[in-house]
Amino acid sequence: MRIAVPDLVSNSYFPAVAAVELGFFKAQGIDAELDMVFPVGRAMQALRDGDIDLVAGPAHATPSAFPGWQGAKLLAALSQHTFWVLVLRADLGVEPGDAGAVKGLRIGAAPGPDAALRRLLTEAGVDPESDGVALGPVPGSGEAGVSFGVHAARALEARIIDGFWANAMGAEVAVRSGVGSLALDSRGGLGPPAARDFTFAALVSTERLIGDSPGAAEGAVRAVVGAQEALRDDPSRAVEVGRRLFPADEAEMIGDLVARDAAYYSPQISRNTVANLNRFCRDLGVISSEPAYEQVVATGFAHLWNA
Repeated sequence: MRIAVPDLVSNSYFPAVAAVELGFFKAQGIDAELDMVFPVGRAMQALRDGDIDLVAGPAHATPSAFPGWQGAKLLAALSQHTFWVLVLRADLGVEPGDAGAVKGLRIGAAPGPDAALRRLLTEAGVDPESDGVALGPVPGSGEAGVSFGVHAARALEARIIDGFWANAMGAEVAVRSGVGSLALDSRGGLGPPAARDFTFAALVSTERLIGDSPGAAEGAVRAVVGAQEALRDDPSRAVEVGRRLFPADEAEMIGDLVARDAAYYSPQISRNTVANLNRFCRDLGVISSEPAYEQVVATGFAHLWNA
């Protein structure tokens, strides 16, 4: 089973990574391997085309390759709520929660996640175009094997950009080095409240895989749920995974980030969560209707979330 991850060095997709590296897929009789496929839209296309079997990524990216949610379903949440944060240059002296501080700045954001930032800014009364926000990919971030968040932190230090929107690992690199400061974190209460529930990290499958190999889909859910529980119980287990896969500095940070995020490592996907997700996708123009909960979520495996 091939699992695509758009950013391997991420705390929010980490339960899927840990499920592979800590042997939870193997315990289910599944030989799983991780593929870094960036950006997330390309990962969803690979899922649609049958080149990979699962995607560990942001739920709202799914309809980009599966219009109207036809052909894909969410198996489980990897972590709850919108998980990207905005870091700006520390020397700008920005007050945390001040979305207007981005006006006139160069902000790095990956394709897919950038939609959440654009919508967040709109909710806060900022128009990226008219307010002069240069929002786009960080130069060099599309190269093979590059972690967007960590790369963005380096670009911030080099003053190639004034800020970036990325996972907490990239933010931590910038903040600990002193070059960046946290400006927006909707999950942590910094930013418009509605942004907290735009999207979430999810394990995405195809209806084809669920229909042809229901045992594999069930095993994948069990593996992720087991990894989430293990990380909640002992966040230090993340470090052994990090040391195998991450750059040295980030490998030592992942334990702290997982300890901080452990409360969000829950597989449940509520009806309210899907309603908010659908609203966000409609605002982006990627869907035009209100897909039913059962169209979005593989409800046949929901009982495993509490197993």
